[in-house]
Amino acid sequence: MQTFKKEERLHEKKIIKELFEKGFSFYVSPFKVLYIDTDFDGKYPAKVLISVPGKNFKKAVDRNRIKRLMREAYRKNKHILYNALGNSSKKIAIALLYTGKVMISYSEVEPKIILILQRLVKENEEITE
Repeated sequence: MQTFKKEERLHEKKIIKELFEKGFSFYVSPFKVLYIDTDFDGKYPAKVLISVPGKNFKKAVDRNRIKRLMREAYRKNKHILYNALGNSSKKIAIALLYTGKVMISYSEVEPKIILILQRLVKENEEITE
């Protein structure tokens, strides 16, 4: 189940607006993570928005490379989050924002994404209790 389909991507303007206005956040250098429990259609328990600001990376090639690395790390490790959410039948919207100013390698991205997913699982458990 290591896929990343269109239904797993967050693109609904209403949910994105709610995420940035009322969502919870934390920081795992160089990523800022926003998340909110919400309800949306679809069979997947999480929707993800991945963003790299043009302010820090002027060239689209650089922004796209970082987004590609982030998507790949998420795709390979999302089972950590899905297993926890599958048990509670909750749905979550997540925004992963890259805030660093230098290019990062995949070997640096993947452990951070795993850490982010584990923290989302932990915080999700605290909310349900």
